[in-house]
Amino acid sequence: TLLKQKCQPESVDSVELLGQFKEFMIRYNRSYSSQGEADRRLLIFHDNLKTAEKLQALDQGTAEYGVTKFSDLTEEEFRSLYLNPLLNQQNLQRAMKPAAMPREPAPPSWDWREHGAVSPVKNQGMCGSCWAFSVTGNIEGQWFVKTGQLVSLSEQELVDCDTLDQACGGGLPSNAYEAIEKLGGLETETDYSYTGKKQSCDFTNDKVTAYINSSVELSKDENEIAAWLAENGPVSVALNAFAMQFYRKGISHPLKIFCNPWMIDHAVLLVGYGEREGKPFWAIKNSWGEDYGEQGYYYLYRGSGLCGINKMCSSAVVN
Repeated sequence: TLLKQKCQPESVDSVELLGQFKEFMIRYNRSYSSQGEADRRLLIFHDNLKTAEKLQALDQGTAEYGVTKFSDLTEEEFRSLYLNPLLNQQNLQRAMKPAAMPREPAPPSWDWREHGAVSPVKNQGMCGSCWAFSVTGNIEGQWFVKTGQLVSLSEQELVDCDTLDQACGGGLPSNAYEAIEKLGGLETETDYSYTGKKQSCDFTNDKVTAYINSSVELSKDENEIAAWLAENGPVSVALNAFAMQFYRKGISHPLKIFCNPWMIDHAVLLVGYGEREGKPFWAIKNSWGEDYGEQGYYYLYRGSGLCGINKMCSSAVVN
């Protein structure tokens, strides 16, 4: 087989590669339909290791890149399964009111996880529904700030009932807010639980637990975003997720060529910011499970509009 040809014992590298691949398969519970498929995945795994090495060598932060649970996927597969190409369609963006300027300058650091406004990390599965997770995370925070109660809210309701967006095919936070207003609110995760595929809408008005009154768009200035976040709650944002496929831990600071700020393809939640070893960062709640990054979180260098993190910041408003 190809696997044997590629990996003759005399090549130390290929023995090491096979070892890493086996370890990956065990850790992430992978099995393949045939030997041919396993060989193909090994080649993809090898290419991905090289990409991760390149990111590592050129990273300007403290990040570690390498084997992740996405290491056997091509870039195209990763994008189609986990990312959201619709975020790039500027013409689909609904106009939102600008958010009021923060009253106070940003404190040196802030983390809403320490103040009770952030639910546990969730997992969108093989469905391009990151937009729904970004928005529910934001509304969970807004609801907490207004009521003092943290409730985990339903993404599946949005996947099934938001007709402005395309379920697992992607969507836009600006649309999702409008859909939630029209529906009348969100049910809880428990009442309308996540399946990761589109089903018929099963929304019941009686089960609404959180509602919103409107939504706002934030400034593109990262100091103002930080100040707004500290004052008001976690923020729905989007970014270019190329480097995220290979991210393991630390503060990610990829070169612009890996992370075009105009090619935004993943929606996430900004929950805080600060500094580590003198490097300013954004703390980002992702929706790829707790076995991704640092317990489900991604840390990104803050202050240079990196990966387009400042381009699509928004929040629901709860009066």
